Amino acid sequence: MNTWEFDFQWLRVRHLVKDRFGKDKLPDLNAILFLIGVQELGRWKNTFTKEEKQDLMHIAICRLMSYEGIYEFAGRDQDGWPHWEQVKKVSVRGVEEQEQWLKEHVIQYFTDLEAENGGLENNTEEE
Repeated sequence: MNTWEFDFQWLRVRHLVKDRFGKDKLPDLNAILFLIGVQELGRWKNTFTKEEKQDLMHIAICRLMSYEGIYEFAGRDQDGWPHWEQVKKVSVRGVEEQEQWLKEHVIQYFTDLEAENGGLENNTEEE
């Protein structure tokens, strides 16, 4: 993907999330990772604990790493939280390269999501 194409697609994802949730500001990578974690969890509640937020971001990163075969979905626990198993080593990368890699896979995630069901699911009900 060319730099201009990547920048365009990343901005498109940010606008998609901003518009879907009626926000004034474009979300950053962390906000989008949190959202992917919630999407993968499959349910929404108005507040998550700090630990749950960290777990949701971890779920998102595992899901994104599954595109490269680094993690595989292992199933859900008794509370319905998804768990992933690392099956390949992660090559060490610098911070900038890691961020770029995550953004590329976020773009892929949203492209796949749109192809599957037209975009973000309406998982905004309170638990």
